[in-house]
Amino acid sequence: MLWGMVELLASAQTGVRLLSLRGTSDLQRADRLLRRIWGTRPGDDPPLGVDVMCALAHTGGYVGGAFLEGELVAVSVGFLASGRTLHSHVAGVAPEAQGRGVGLALKEHQRAWAAERGLDAISWTFDPLVRRNAYFNLSRLGATVVEYLPDFYGPMSDGINDGDVSDRLFVTWPVTPAPGPVPVPEPEALAAAAPILEETGAVRDGEGAPSLRCATPPDVERLREDDPGAARHWRAALGGALGGALADGYRITGFTRSGWYLLARGGKA
Repeated sequence: MLWGMVELLASAQTGVRLLSLRGTSDLQRADRLLRRIWGTRPGDDPPLGVDVMCALAHTGGYVGGAFLEGELVAVSVGFLASGRTLHSHVAGVAPEAQGRGVGLALKEHQRAWAAERGLDAISWTFDPLVRRNAYFNLSRLGATVVEYLPDFYGPMSDGINDGDVSDRLFVTWPVTPAPGPVPVPEPEALAAAAPILEETGAVRDGEGAPSLRCATPPDVERLREDDPGAARHWRAALGGALGGALADGYRITGFTRSGWYLLARGGKA
C-alpha cells in the first residue's frame, strides 16, 4: 500500500516510524501526548478524548502516530468529511521532536492514507497568528486558504488557547498531485505589497492595492504569557486586516519566513 511505503521511506530518511493507531493502549498514549502538547490542566477537556479516537479508528477515520526511538512524539486525527475529503481535526508534535521532520512525515502519511481511499483533498484549520504553523502549512505543504473563521471553536481552556479568541484559517490540500513547497517570495514582491498590518501591530488601509502584506508577531504563544493585552491586540488586528482582506476578495498567495502573509486580489490560489 502507498501509505505503507511512506512509513518505510520516513523511517529510512528521518528515523521516524509512522503507524496507524488502533488499540486502546496506543490511543491512551495518544491522549496523554495531546494533553501534554496542549498543556491540558486537571479538570480541563482534552484536545480529543480516547473514546472519540477509538470510535474514529474503528469506523474508518484516520488516527496516526509518529514514533522516534520507540516514543510516541506526534499524533494526527481526522474524519471523513463531505466532498471526498479527510478533515484533519487534531495534529500535534511534542516540543522535543519539533524541527526533525516529524510533522512533514506525518502529513505525508496522512496524504498517502487518503490516496489509498480515493479521497481528493485534506482539510484542516490552524491559528493564523502562529508563524511556524503558517509557514509549514502554506509554504512547506502548499495548502490553500479557503476562509477566515472568527472564533471558530468558541472559548478554549487549554494551556495554549486559554484567554484568547479561537480565530482560524481553514485550508485544503490536494491528495494528488501533492502541491509541494511554495517558492519563497522575492524581496521586491514583499516590498511592493501594501502593508495592512505592520510588524508593530499597527493596522493600515490597503486602499484597493493589487497586492497586500500582513505581519504576524514573532511568537504569539510567548506573547500571550508575557503581555496578554498585546496578544489580544494582535488577534483583533489580524482578524480585521487579514480576515477583512479575504472577505474583500483577496487570496493568500504565500507566507514568508519573516512572518508576512502575502495576498493578491481575485483569481485562483
